[in-house]
Amino acid sequence: MKNSNLDFVYIYKPKQGINIMFKSVILTKTELKLINMGTKKNFVLDTNVILHDYKCIQNFEENDIYIPIVVLEELDHFKKGNEQINYNAREFARGLDLIANEDLFKKGASLGDGKGKLFIITGSEYPEIISRSFVEKTPDHRILAAVYSLRDKKKSGKTILVTKDINLRMKALSLGIDAEDYINDKVTNINIFEKNHEVFENISPELIDKLYSGENAISLEELDFSGDVEPQDCFVLKSVRSSVLVRYNPMTGMVQRVEKERCFGIEPRNAEQAFALNVLLDDDIKLVALTGKSGTGKTLLALAAALHKNENYKQILLARPIVALANKDLGFLPGDEKQKIAPYMQPLFDNLNVIKHHFAYQGKEIRLIDEMQKNNQLVIEALAYIRGRSLSETFFIVDEAQNLTPHEIKTIITRAGEGTKIVFTGDIQQIDSPYLDMFSNGLVYMIDRMHGQNIFAHINLMKGERSFLSELASNLL
Repeated sequence: MKNSNLDFVYIYKPKQGINIMFKSVILTKTELKLINMGTKKNFVLDTNVILHDYKCIQNFEENDIYIPIVVLEELDHFKKGNEQINYNAREFARGLDLIANEDLFKKGASLGDGKGKLFIITGSEYPEIISRSFVEKTPDHRILAAVYSLRDKKKSGKTILVTKDINLRMKALSLGIDAEDYINDKVTNINIFEKNHEVFENISPELIDKLYSGENAISLEELDFSGDVEPQDCFVLKSVRSSVLVRYNPMTGMVQRVEKERCFGIEPRNAEQAFALNVLLDDDIKLVALTGKSGTGKTLLALAAALHKNENYKQILLARPIVALANKDLGFLPGDEKQKIAPYMQPLFDNLNVIKHHFAYQGKEIRLIDEMQKNNQLVIEALAYIRGRSLSETFFIVDEAQNLTPHEIKTIITRAGEGTKIVFTGDIQQIDSPYLDMFSNGLVYMIDRMHGQNIFAHINLMKGERSFLSELASNLL
């Protein structure tokens, strides 16, 4: 072994009852693996983890993965349909078929170099403690039984249930079973959603005067805090006598002035809305995220910008995910496909009507909107029908994006063809999906991963502008 600056490494061998100590050594991968063997874990996956991320079995490093047979039974019920979870169920089944052999049920099938093995648990006993605790023999309780039995058999290595169902985690803990959320795509820092733009004070009045001159821009190097500015950052510069809204444009390397300009009848009412319209109207920014509580104008601003830029795009597409309430879904609603989704799409039509009300009846703007809808240049539809399409020269607005998973967000963005701009809007405080939270939804995941890219901008809207009552309710209730 070669010398190194490491301290002491201890290896305990229980059978011999001795400690072996190496001082200042570098261990090979094989030796490290031998040391870590005692820490190898056994993860049992719930159905919702697979429906959330069909590639999840590749994200547990060297640990072994166990899937109860009841999970495969549940996945069968999700294979048919056009929603993302249906797609995930089918993709997982295809991936499982590639590694399927008798080892899955006995020795475990290898998941690849540096990874653990995959096991399918069949014929698990139903422990008495579970039957006493929970009367019904539901799929969730059968999963708990599988974990309980596996834990008793596997004395070496911790056995952990991984589920996105909070209630199931509570049930597991009540039985003394270790349970965790699936955290592979969780965002740890969401401070950016608790503040609006930055304000920099004590700026030279001459610099601000320069921004109000014909140039409307200054170089980033002229600011003392230039090292803290990232692509597409929006902020306020203040001097002793004036202030100015600005955005750093990485394409030009300049800090440019942001004006509060009227856009298709909609005028920004605060600095954040001015920033939002500025990035929405910039064709060089291909991906925009607008976040904020209800009533801050996210969807309205996006739609106004899209209509303003209609000559630059072949189509304006507005979509939102359908998250059914209670136990109802589209099948319970009367009518054909369009009639079924109409109630879910109504908020988008409401925003369109707000814009229409800014213009005279039968004015040229109203006629333009009606003509665009008639010619399918302005389309409002459910997000589920976007799958498989390639969107070229499209201004694509995705509303309520906080209800999407990270994989769904990726699927949508990869639909973008040449000349397409995608805008995601959402409020991370209002998540309707039962297995997503403010740390794991696709909107925050996308913002976290795309932050700092030249073609991406994120604006967090803080002040509600819908009405005084709406703002009061949002803050107090």
